[in-house]
Amino acid sequence: MTLAPPPLSPWWSPERRPDRRPRLEARGRIRRAIRGWVEDRGFTEVEAAALQVSPGNEAHLHAFATEVLAIGGGAAPLYLHTSPEFACKKLLASGESKIFDFARVFRNRERGPLHHPEFTMLEWYRAGEDWEVLMADCAALLGLAAEAAGTRALTWRGRTCDPFAAPRRLTLAEAFRDLAGIDLLATLSTDGTGDGPALADAARAAGIRVAGDDSWSDIFSRVLVERVEPTLGDDRPTLLCEYPAPEAALARRCARDPRVSERFELYACGVELANAFGELTDPTEQRRRLEAEMDEKARVYGERYPLDEDFLAALAVMPESSGAAMGFDRLVMLATGARTIGDVLWTPVAEVP
Repeated sequence: MTLAPPPLSPWWSPERRPDRRPRLEARGRIRRAIRGWVEDRGFTEVEAAALQVSPGNEAHLHAFATEVLAIGGGAAPLYLHTSPEFACKKLLASGESKIFDFARVFRNRERGPLHHPEFTMLEWYRAGEDWEVLMADCAALLGLAAEAAGTRALTWRGRTCDPFAAPRRLTLAEAFRDLAGIDLLATLSTDGTGDGPALADAARAAGIRVAGDDSWSDIFSRVLVERVEPTLGDDRPTLLCEYPAPEAALARRCARDPRVSERFELYACGVELANAFGELTDPTEQRRRLEAEMDEKARVYGERYPLDEDFLAALAVMPESSGAAMGFDRLVMLATGARTIGDVLWTPVAEVP
């Protein structure tokens, strides 16, 4: 008879401290190294308020809701932000040009080896600079984190990535063609909409399951998760770029091909570490896209979040900019060889029974 292993002691148990402490010390070194790197390049550290009138308007991100109570009675709904993005763009509109934030962010319905309800997001923005500059930033931060952690490799679940190697650059069209045998661009129109039946047919031909009520975005995400992401970031980092317009609600479209956008994600060891944009600054187009995101959220989850009208107003005066968000805890996890994101958090959030 095989006995079940004893339950793992809580994170605060003294016997777990010797295992946790070295990674947490490395976390501090990595944070200090990054802060010094960006400050040396003229960035100003900002602190976006966590409480916002809108937590963000991505269809598949879920927020924590609360309310603010007025002294004289009455209440108004507020949310803990899922990203400091809207607040940071207001700062760009106010005249800031190079900013960064080690922001505490909150996402509901997220728990696992790579997800936590509360985590740290490093976001940085460059006014007047092209989105491809952020690719160089990301590459530099990987090497910086590894040096601070005292390692030459990023590791996770038996996979290894050289943080000092030049990243591989791969478009979504190339990835779908090479890894799934799908002509992604053939399923996109120049007005930024996806042809669901066409992508469904291509996915089925590639042996990927498709449900009758799947949207174009549902199928895109399934191909990405099943065929593309597992291959990314081995040996050297991967920059997965030129996301289809329907999958980049906050990004500018590429001038040479309006079917795709100025968006990339950074991967190492199969783990997504960063998401970056050439920022959309057209408030009318941004409103349309966010409303479409909330329509999708209502269709799938039966709820929607308000739009941040101040954010939309700020876009009218915001300069052309680029911005990136990096999961700081994931970066620390890979740099220290931790098994889960909780292993590099000083005080993980209690799990719901």
